[in-house]
Amino acid sequence: MRRFSWFNATSLTLGFAFLYLPMVILVIFSFNESKLVTVWAGFSTKWYGELIQNDAFLDAAWVTVKVAVLSSTFATVLGTMAAYVLVRGGRFYGRTLFSGMIYAPLVMPEVITGLSLLLLFIAIGFDRGVMTIVLAHTTFSMCYVSVVVSSRLVSFDKSLEEAALDLGCTPFDAFKSVTLPIIAPAVISGWLLAFTLSLDDLVIASFTSGPSSTTLPIKIFSAVRLGVSPEINALSTIMIGIVTVGVLTASLVTKRSIAMRQKEEQKADQ
Repeated sequence: MRRFSWFNATSLTLGFAFLYLPMVILVIFSFNESKLVTVWAGFSTKWYGELIQNDAFLDAAWVTVKVAVLSSTFATVLGTMAAYVLVRGGRFYGRTLFSGMIYAPLVMPEVITGLSLLLLFIAIGFDRGVMTIVLAHTTFSMCYVSVVVSSRLVSFDKSLEEAALDLGCTPFDAFKSVTLPIIAPAVISGWLLAFTLSLDDLVIASFTSGPSSTTLPIKIFSAVRLGVSPEINALSTIMIGIVTVGVLTASLVTKRSIAMRQKEEQKADQ
């Protein structure tokens, strides 16, 4: 029985073309000489030079990177702790509610999340700025970290921790010296995923940002409403490159984690 037919090949080609052809066109026209984004006038990199001299975009890029690094770091710490409690905590009072609160942002619409956080910050009198965006991004990205780390902890050999405890380690020392190095690839993957999600978020950041904390997606969206310029094409190309590198890095780290887990299982079988 043939599993790969011409119909499957055609469907797959059309699907990938629908998803990625617009991105390819955007990247190509970012090197366009003309100011018109739909008319090709020759190869040029001048719009990247213009972009470097645009202080508004550079300030927004700095805010975006700062928010992404801080929020992904906080989300990784909190998500790892939540995953450890869910996997190793057993059954405790309120576990169902706790797990539901952890995974709720996965299915919650971003508009609802952003609006609820906005109302919260207004109610407590917290001025909107970089920290409010960081808190908002940490809220919705820590659940993704928790899912990634939980999947690694489920298959983790608990006898390694028990051996460390038998040799005199405290639970914290056992986690730091044994558990954390083994699940480190999953933790790094969670950090990269949270960083990527924060880097291109628009909806939640638009609700929680202040006048002096405009992120790059918000800046691009505001500029596009007045017309697409070649500088936006260049900036979007750079963002696509950054996200692509992040996704590829996360994929490589995940593959390495799987390979390490397979080696551990082979050693255990021997």
